[in-house]
Amino acid sequence: MPAHEWGDPNRRVVEEFRANGGSVGGMFAGLPLLLLTTTGARSGRHRTVPLTYITDGERYVVATGAAGSNPAWYHNLLTHPDVTVEVATAVFDATAQIATGDERASLFDRYAAQQPQLRSYQAGATRDVPMVVLTPTRSAAPEAKR
Repeated sequence: MPAHEWGDPNRRVVEEFRANGGSVGGMFAGLPLLLLTTTGARSGRHRTVPLTYITDGERYVVATGAAGSNPAWYHNLLTHPDVTVEVATAVFDATAQIATGDERASLFDRYAAQQPQLRSYQAGATRDVPMVVLTPTRSAAPEAKR
């Protein structure tokens, strides 16, 4: 995927992540980080963003945070829930689903315990911050990056 498709703020983080087996510095230093590639809802283009996460069994959970608003990648996965995830050197296909009800509340609390700024985002939002569950597809178990 050409670098110009990533958007400048994320490009450097994506490149650093891939060059260092998932390790990056800056604002993500020391945090669990994955790369999520979605398909543009309107453009059909692949977009890759770095996101912090928690795990829930074999699933990965990301929050839309974005200082209280829903980012473009969230809108993309609502239209195209089949995504690609990179964690360290593993690359795998997954299906994205929005957690609801008690599951959403539980995941939010676990995520906010790891990253307290999520509570600030929630306090400034007029709706619940979505928690997105990324479930690896059965046909695409995590494998080493090619």
